[in-house]
Amino acid sequence: MKKHVINDKEYELIKDYRDGFDLTEVSEKLTDYFDGYDYILGDWAYGKLRLKGFCDRENELFRDINDYEMIDDYIKDNCAYNCKYFILKKLSD
Repeated sequence: MKKHVINDKEYELIKDYRDGFDLTEVSEKLTDYFDGYDYILGDWAYGKLRLKGFCDRENELFRDINDYEMIDDYIKDNCAYNCKYFILKKLSD
């Protein structure tokens, strides 16, 4: 997939479901709060972008609630049915 530099950090767009990725919107929303996460899920609800961070198990921020292995369940349980979404993988700090 495509690589992007967002707020001086490099990310790879690993999934872009229904063209949910919008670089301008992500750049405005992606704050330093997300710096410690390995993955960022962005989903669209009511015309607004929501972001959630997820981690690999080796990450010190890892908790069951942000386990990357559970991202499909999160999408199914917490996102609007068939909504546009994307997943970014952090490549650099």
